[in-house]
Amino acid sequence: MLKKLNLVNEWVGKSISWVSTLLVLLIFIEVIVRKLFSLDKIWVSELSWHLFAAMFLFSAGYTLRADQHVRVDVFYQNLTARKQAWINLIGSVLLLIPWCLIIIYTSFQYAMNSWLIGEKSPDPGGLPARYLIKFTITAGFLLLLYQAVILILQSLRTIRGKEN
Repeated sequence: MLKKLNLVNEWVGKSISWVSTLLVLLIFIEVIVRKLFSLDKIWVSELSWHLFAAMFLFSAGYTLRADQHVRVDVFYQNLTARKQAWINLIGSVLLLIPWCLIIIYTSFQYAMNSWLIGEKSPDPGGLPARYLIKFTITAGFLLLLYQAVILILQSLRTIRGKEN
């Protein structure tokens, strides 16, 4: 069952990885147009940082699923799977889930306020609908929270001596 639950962030992570290709292409074209034709389009610059932010936020759950997130492995790497599971369980319950919930709540309010006022870029020629990128904060942390719950379930299975 846990393997099937992992498929959500697996699919999101692999799908969002294609945004990096789009981002490289967009930045390449932006630089060429700016250098050769002295044209600078604000919306292109904004779109590139929006894509980067979305890529980063939507891949957080995938990174946790793949156990590739940042951590200090000085002691962790030498521990047994059961002790690692305890660290993952305690860290998820005491740190990861509470912070995800705080960020989900505050970012949703932040994005809703932006949507309600119809916020757009303050720069002339910038992107409309600035609230879209703000909602990616909420969505990214929902995916991370989802993966944290799966990590807790996997950790409990490991602690109980069951196979993941």
